[in-house]
Amino acid sequence: MAAHDASRVPAWVAPMLAKPDGGRLRTGPEWAYEYKLDGYRAAMRIAPDGTTVLTSRNNIDFTDEFAQLAGVLAPALDGRAAYLDGEVVVYGEDGRIDFELMQERRGRYVRHQSGPKGLEFKDVPVRFLAFDLLQLGERNLMGAPYDERRRLLAELPMPDPYRISVVRAVTFDELAADRRTPGDFLAHAASSGYEGVVAKLRSSAYVPGQRPDSWLKHPLVRTQEVIVCGWRPGQRSFTGTLGGLLLGAHDPATGDLVYIGDVGTGFSQAMRADLQQQLEALERRTHPFAATPPREDIVRARWVEPRLVGEIVYRQFTRAGRVRHTAWRGLRHDKAPGEVVAPRAVPHEPAPAVEPPGQRITVQAGNRRLTLSNLDKVLYPADGFTKGEVINYYSRIAAVLLPHLADRPITFIRYPDGVNGEKWFEKNVPKGAPSWLRTVRVAAVDHPLLDDLPGLVWAANMAALELHVPQWTVKAGEQQPPDRLVFDLDPGPGTTIVDCCRVAERLHEVLTADGLTPYAKTSGSKGMQLYCAISTEDPAAPSAYAKRLAQRLARETPDSVTAVMAKAQRTGRVFIDWSQNNPSKTTVAPYSLRGRDHPTVSAPVTWEEVRGCRRVSELTFTAEDVLDRVEDRGDLLAGMDADRAPLPK
Repeated sequence: MAAHDASRVPAWVAPMLAKPDGGRLRTGPEWAYEYKLDGYRAAMRIAPDGTTVLTSRNNIDFTDEFAQLAGVLAPALDGRAAYLDGEVVVYGEDGRIDFELMQERRGRYVRHQSGPKGLEFKDVPVRFLAFDLLQLGERNLMGAPYDERRRLLAELPMPDPYRISVVRAVTFDELAADRRTPGDFLAHAASSGYEGVVAKLRSSAYVPGQRPDSWLKHPLVRTQEVIVCGWRPGQRSFTGTLGGLLLGAHDPATGDLVYIGDVGTGFSQAMRADLQQQLEALERRTHPFAATPPREDIVRARWVEPRLVGEIVYRQFTRAGRVRHTAWRGLRHDKAPGEVVAPRAVPHEPAPAVEPPGQRITVQAGNRRLTLSNLDKVLYPADGFTKGEVINYYSRIAAVLLPHLADRPITFIRYPDGVNGEKWFEKNVPKGAPSWLRTVRVAAVDHPLLDDLPGLVWAANMAALELHVPQWTVKAGEQQPPDRLVFDLDPGPGTTIVDCCRVAERLHEVLTADGLTPYAKTSGSKGMQLYCAISTEDPAAPSAYAKRLAQRLARETPDSVTAVMAKAQRTGRVFIDWSQNNPSKTTVAPYSLRGRDHPTVSAPVTWEEVRGCRRVSELTFTAEDVLDRVEDRGDLLAGMDADRAPLPK
């Protein structure tokens, strides 16, 4: 520990800790709420002469490492001593707290410790965010209510807000006055990139070193400290480097060191190299656990002395004592192995509101380099189908998909939290879209145009699972007349795609008799669509023609077909939605994924398959199915434009 005038700097106390809230965010006028921060917990202890000591939660001296914070608050204290509790954080380029960047800074500091003391790393500035005040002047505030401590903290002037500021806190009553709830505050925390929310009892005292019910944390991402007990060499693209880590923690009941799983994502290349170097110096011949892990879990394992502590994010801790869906966050130099305790399994453990971040990689897509993130994030929970697999699908299907998107304004349906989370339609080009993305303005809306692989990969990285397009194109920025006719066959209650196939056969006869060539595809949901390539100069003509045919079939077989949109008319019938031809409407694009329970696709099918369909499963295709079909059959819609014909009057 660096030398400081200990007689004048307030004595260190073990920090008060927040207790997990069990997944239930507390509400009521007795509570206040703060953002849960993603940095290093630290005490800022200031002597009357301005001498400042920064100390970790374990009384490790941080002062030299964060030298740019020393003395920052002294001008506001007028010769008074002070003790602030808070976190030291680093911000990324997006304005959000970036723990990984803090870890990189930390690694650089450790490597340069033998150099000049007080190295500041000015290219990665740090900030102290205070959330409690334990002493001001000669007054010890730990017995004062939270409300009073926060009031005194808020009254302190912040001489340099770039280096020190106060964490925002809001009471239940303040939220209610704004017609908002603690849930709204939590949602804002999620959208702003915070770790979660801490609910604090407004009447509570500060209890050093304890984890009482008066501070309750509601994390959006579960984190766990782990002991690195072994590693696996990488394979394929990671050959020659570290592939993953084998993790341990102490059993909360016995204190034994137990195996709790592994982690293989979340590492940058630099982190892999740095970790491998450290671990090779700690090698041992046998595993360090009290009991041998399952054989299948330790294939190719190389064991190390259990000295390094790290942190992971995870989705679940199983009854078998394993962390699942993990991602690495970095080493924790402020923690000792003896402090690391395994989590307890919680039956039916609720999923976090925000998925843990996965690896961030840079890829070459066509002639563009794109940064992809959260590749391990599960977007289809029923199948474990991740965002990385979504991007892989769209990359591999691009050759046959892109011609059906070319020059057509795109409407996205985005599922950032997966198909079980909130979704939204997005017609306008979203903020942060790359400058090279082609766009077109139609009816006061700036639509994206996806005409190449980089654009498609960019959209998939935004979790734009569904791609919808109109039945017309744009040329030189001008909307063109419709070039496709579409019939959307929607099965009502009591019917399925099998019934849609029977209606499609009848439509095929009528359309062919009118000189058109219909092509079929599944919707990827419950129904199907028929397309014809047409030529017309009248934007209203396709809807009028489709409506006439739909009404004709409904008159001929009213028990099985309806042309009326009202849901009350659909039971036991297939609705022929002719309105999809309206210039303002869009239809899911061929080969688009759908936001259903499983990663199903709107897949082109042959008329032989339509006529032979007798079971729903026969025309239900997942992403993998469609990739195989395209490899075997190519694009079943490839000949559509060549079969273009004038729209019948």
